[in-house]
Amino acid sequence: MERISVSLDESLVAQFEQFLQAKGYSNRSEAIRDLIREKLEAERAEHSAESYCVGTLTYVYNHEERELARRLTLAQHAHHDLSVSTLHVHLDHDNCLETVVLKGVVEQVQAFANSITSQPGVRHGQLNIIPVDMAADAHQHGAEHTHIRPQT
Repeated sequence: MERISVSLDESLVAQFEQFLQAKGYSNRSEAIRDLIREKLEAERAEHSAESYCVGTLTYVYNHEERELARRLTLAQHAHHDLSVSTLHVHLDHDNCLETVVLKGVVEQVQAFANSITSQPGVRHGQLNIIPVDMAADAHQHGAEHTHIRPQT
């Protein structure tokens, strides 16, 4: 592992120390590594629309909105190649939270997320993408299947 040094002003150090404590980091190095990875992954996803990713789309919606729950379900079925799984949570009498686990080409995942979050009645939509490498591997047991590996 290579060692580097960074100079920061006192105000930024104080904010960083609060961040470390709030997130439960035991040392600065691991926090800095995580922040760098997060930024690099976001940049990679943003600039490589044809690469593969896994991700989550989380949104809150009003299930009383006319036909909205049905439209959301139909959209997930229409994109069954992208949609891996959905978690549905009832927040109150009118609002639900859903998290959809997605995998596929970044551009298609982003387009699907945009089509969901732009529906009338959907609020607070957030897409989180992690770039991955896709590889078809044959194993000793004779089965060939695709592996998804997070990029490092």
